[in-house]
Amino acid sequence: MLEVQLWMWVAFNAVVLGLLALDLGVFNREPHVVTMREAATWTGVWVTLALLFNAVIFFWAGPTKGLEFLAGYLIEYSLSVDNIFIFVLLFTFFRVPAKYQHRVLFWGIIGALLMRGTMIIAGAALIERFEWIIYVFGAFLIFTGVRMALNKEEEEEIHPEGNVLVRIFSRFMPVTKEYHGQHFFVKIDGVRHATPLFVVLLIVESTDLIFAIDSIPAIFAVTRDPFIVYTSNVCAILGLRSLYFLLAGVMDKFYYLRLGLAAILTFVGVKMLTPEISYLLTGEHYHIPIVFSLGVIVAILAIAVIASLIRSRRLEAALPSQAPQQPDVPEGDQGGSAQNPLDVR
Repeated sequence: MLEVQLWMWVAFNAVVLGLLALDLGVFNREPHVVTMREAATWTGVWVTLALLFNAVIFFWAGPTKGLEFLAGYLIEYSLSVDNIFIFVLLFTFFRVPAKYQHRVLFWGIIGALLMRGTMIIAGAALIERFEWIIYVFGAFLIFTGVRMALNKEEEEEIHPEGNVLVRIFSRFMPVTKEYHGQHFFVKIDGVRHATPLFVVLLIVESTDLIFAIDSIPAIFAVTRDPFIVYTSNVCAILGLRSLYFLLAGVMDKFYYLRLGLAAILTFVGVKMLTPEISYLLTGEHYHIPIVFSLGVIVAILAIAVIASLIRSRRLEAALPSQAPQQPDVPEGDQGGSAQNPLDVR
């Protein structure tokens, strides 16, 4: 593991908090609809910052640690695409005005950073004390990957009334039937109410927790260094918002991407189990090299994306007059109405 001192953890988190403060307090101070150009620019900014930090790791700790960070970042960033599928459905279902979606995702990412940081610390402690648990993680990832591959045709559904957080929250606080600008809470007749925007935030947080259960064990397949695991995870999460706004309107074109993500999860699960399997077969622990792992991850992503784009072009060429259209999420206004998620039957 890296000899990481406390000040390095503090410095990294201070930079992250500073970037988030600039994001919300300067660049996105006023709610607005994020354009494709803006989303592409911010995606480039976050990816560039991650690669610059990767270069720092590479020259400071050596090529092995640098490649571990890069592999971990690619795994987390690619798996975050699965979150985007859910965000698209969630914002459409709740009719979230487009100019307030950034606010939901911003605070959702703050919560995700706290949850994932806690889970990474717990996971690293478990592996250090009970090393055999890494094989449990591996088997779980293979199971998850196979399940994702077999269910790739299944359409995601949103069931807010079944969300545990929503059900618990609704017992303690009333929820308005309409949005009140970008506010999460409002007072009506002296009584504090939550708005549907806050309920959406609760569901975003709970779904991220579910995805983290898959993605965090996956990164332990390429490194067990807590600092590399944490920083690569954070860098991937920071770019999730801009990636959502960049890809939300074209997710239907990436037909094979989920199958590619399933293949990545299965591969990293096999990578975790390889030392034990090789020991049983040969009497020696064999570890798949990080360079090979990185190559496999990049190849799977490239094949999935290229195959998806080829399929999309063939469909558009065959049915030029019936090009698929994405449902528009209405921008709405500050007094716009929304389907109350707690009244869904």
